[in-house]
Amino acid sequence: MSNSITTVAKKRGRPPGPNSRASEGKNQSLTRALTLLERLSESVEGMNLTDLSQQLGMPPATAHRLLSTFEELNFVEQDAQAGLWYIGLKAFTVGNAFLKRRDFVETSRAYMQALAEQCGETVNLGVIDDGEVVYISQVESKEMMRMVVTLGSRSPIHASGVGKAVLASMSEQQVAQILQHKGLSRITDQTIVNPADFRAALNAVGRDGYALDDEEHAVGLRCVAAPIFDENAVALAGISLSGPKARIVDKRLTELGTAVRQTADQITAALGGCKPADFFKP
Repeated sequence: MSNSITTVAKKRGRPPGPNSRASEGKNQSLTRALTLLERLSESVEGMNLTDLSQQLGMPPATAHRLLSTFEELNFVEQDAQAGLWYIGLKAFTVGNAFLKRRDFVETSRAYMQALAEQCGETVNLGVIDDGEVVYISQVESKEMMRMVVTLGSRSPIHASGVGKAVLASMSEQQVAQILQHKGLSRITDQTIVNPADFRAALNAVGRDGYALDDEEHAVGLRCVAAPIFDENAVALAGISLSGPKARIVDKRLTELGTAVRQTADQITAALGGCKPADFFKP
């Protein structure tokens, strides 16, 4: 660090400019703090200081200072005896504000419950974030063998029903940008990894009104999904019906796909939304 003193006087009360060293330092500290909080939120079992600092590549003293600050603000909790840190209640409260802002989550709930009761399978609501599907609401099936996801968990956009349902409503350029960023990695033997085949699958979504994840993300699991649109005909989320392939057999796909599509249309209508002109029309 340089010890020289700048010869340019700053006006009192004016914050440092975006390119100043002070601004860079503050941004770096904020980035470190939020990265630490995000990493901790991914661990259900909690994390100790050593693992956390090593995974984030920051000195233990820095990690401990950030954790202590977060603890004072109730963003994290510590089990001192076990030496483990956990995500705290305040982090949940702040994160939950997203659901309050996006009222489609609450609006969708009754329709999701009706769909789950009608079809007997788990219903999920997901949004796209940074080229991935994030699950934000769920109504579980009452069957002993059922599909369950952790709210806030992520799935590859190309290997999920919700992901394909939302992608199918996007422009060729938008899809190309997302796939260039995320790729078409193989997850199971059923994952579509050929760009032409994936494009054909998206075209089928526009034709049928629903997407299919046929063991592309998890062996033995099938999922049908449809997009939910806002007032500008932009897909803001996707709703899916998921369960074991033993129950979601071929002869039920059309029936379940229609039920999911109709539910997505009902939610779209309840939100005052509308479908794109070139998307499925019954």
